Amino acid sequence: MTKKPGWVAAPEASDAVVTDKTGRSWDEWVALIDAGPGRGAGHTAIATWLREAHGVGAWWAQGVTVGYERITGIRLPGQMPDGTFTVSRSRTIPGDRDDLRARLLDDGARGALLAGVATTLRSAPTAKHLRFDVTEDGAGAGILAVATYAAKNGVKVVLTHEKLTSPEAAERWKSHWAAWLENMSG
Repeated sequence: MTKKPGWVAAPEASDAVVTDKTGRSWDEWVALIDAGPGRGAGHTAIATWLREAHGVGAWWAQGVTVGYERITGIRLPGQMPDGTFTVSRSRTIPGDRDDLRARLLDDGARGALLAGVATTLRSAPTAKHLRFDVTEDGAGAGILAVATYAAKNGVKVVLTHEKLTSPEAAERWKSHWAAWLENMSG
């Protein structure tokens, strides 16, 4: 959705969709929440108020709350309730899912595969989705979750980099993982 004048950032759902699903437009929700619990209430309090006072279903209460937070600048795009940022990239790449998982689980092979990004396995090796601590210049640089799925033309890889400390770090890692997936595709 396009950002309107006065909005800090655009919500993910369009005005038409949020109106259809909740009975109110984004501008109406902003005015209503501002007049109700207000900007200082916090995510959980706003979502609870939407469910209890306005009968909004749980899924849409979360969506309206996040949209409100983006519109008002309480939460930037990609920002989680704890203040950190998450980015995600996905692509189908050539290869075999089991081979890719084996390479990700081998410390040496993983270092080469991830182009020198320093990682330490934090999930159980048998976990459905593998999770790694990422370090950069000796400091923590978030958590990388790697989900792999067998696909008709190879392996669908979904990379989710969590616990990033700033919008700039999120943009940098988003670009990094997009380029990595592009390189793996060719």
